[in-house]
Amino acid sequence: MTDKNKGSSWNLGRLWQTLTYFEIIPLVSCWQRLFSQERGQKNNNQQTKMKVLVVGATGGVGKRVVNSLLEQDYDVVALVRDRERGQKILGNGVKLFEADFTIPETLKPEMMQGVSAVICCSGTKVQPVEGDTPNREKYYQGIKFYLPEVADSPEQVEYLGMKNLVKVCSQNLQPVTDKVLFDFTNPTTDIKETWGALDDVVMGGVSQSNIRLANNQAIFSGIVSTDNNGGFASVRTRNFEPPLDLSDFEGIELKVKGDGKRYKFITRCEGKWDGIGYCYSFDTVFNFPTTIRIPFQDLIPVFRAKTVGDADPLDSSKVYSMQLMLSKFEYDGGLNPKFEPGSFTLQVEHIKAYGGKAKPQFILISSAGVTRPGRPGINLEEEPPAVRMNDQLGGILTWKLRGEEVVKNSGLTYTIIRPCALTEKPGDKILYAEQGDNIRGQVSRDAIAELCIQALQSPLAVNKTFEVREEDRQGNTKWKELFASLSPD
Repeated sequence: MTDKNKGSSWNLGRLWQTLTYFEIIPLVSCWQRLFSQERGQKNNNQQTKMKVLVVGATGGVGKRVVNSLLEQDYDVVALVRDRERGQKILGNGVKLFEADFTIPETLKPEMMQGVSAVICCSGTKVQPVEGDTPNREKYYQGIKFYLPEVADSPEQVEYLGMKNLVKVCSQNLQPVTDKVLFDFTNPTTDIKETWGALDDVVMGGVSQSNIRLANNQAIFSGIVSTDNNGGFASVRTRNFEPPLDLSDFEGIELKVKGDGKRYKFITRCEGKWDGIGYCYSFDTVFNFPTTIRIPFQDLIPVFRAKTVGDADPLDSSKVYSMQLMLSKFEYDGGLNPKFEPGSFTLQVEHIKAYGGKAKPQFILISSAGVTRPGRPGINLEEEPPAVRMNDQLGGILTWKLRGEEVVKNSGLTYTIIRPCALTEKPGDKILYAEQGDNIRGQVSRDAIAELCIQALQSPLAVNKTFEVREEDRQGNTKWKELFASLSPD
């Protein structure tokens, strides 16, 4: 379609399809969402799931970590000693890898395939001495021990096993400073349900475009026309629900193969259909792969291709949508120097956020009290059983401390969490964290599982070791403040 076709008719059917697809008509959109839900369709953004390896996944904390990760849409791999037992405890939604990290030859590199972070909840098994008491519940409620004994070797589990595990992790985990938002090499139904055409038909034009997934890429193509005062074709996402928080990143990266034309990338930090967009123009090289990096600070606020001088910068903590566009206009009436009517094709391999701050790659659940055995001035009568009975329990805390040192010296970014006495109580109390290994108290296993996942997401938790207990009051922990209050090791 070219300028020779002046007077082409406005396609009201396509306009209606656009308005309903992007849910611009409230009543129709309401019915559309209900119908989509009945058919089991999603209307959220598709992001590549972060894959996390959980070690000690069938233990008291480990199984809670697995469940919380699944609830928050992570991809989970569980390292278990016994696959049958692991499946019985964790169910079918988790990929199991059978290995024993105290036996290095069982730790295969393939267990790390696609893994971005590890949460290690393993520990020496401590149990009542046989015949001590039939009531095992006290051993899981932070209540004092009566004649406990270790069922494993603390040296093997806490230290040598940790050396084996960390070695495999450090060889296979790469620092993650990018966040893949759309991986078009791995097409899914969610991607197809997220992107749709938004052409100049909304203004009376007749340009036509579409986005399709083929050959491990998204292909944005069509015919752009200046008929009926038109001149743009685009594809846009439905609004992300919830909006993306990209505040830890520097900008957006596109990997594309173009046709030599100049395109626009547009994003928005509000849910309005026709509000301010933040725009960046980029050139392509004919049939040549190009990586485009778009710093958030370089995005230009525009409204219908006119710059908005008094607009605030993009708020990257709430990104609602993304759009790719071919337009005859640049900004404020200026023309796109590489625009010409007719067919076009832009191939996209991925869209990702780049320049992120490092986050923990290895989260270790250790124990409060690891530095106290043998410390001058310690009153053992005030200490928890593990400190008082460290020698009788095979030096369990001493070896845990050695295991912490292995993690710290690994070169991985890490968080080491030292819980006080673990309980089965609900995790509904505010957590208190401190450094120096002096605090005592109790903390729910549920709360520690959530703490692991919050640490996984926070650059403020990197390379920090701390003790944690519950406060006496119920409420929600302010995670950012908790991590920010701690000093790096």
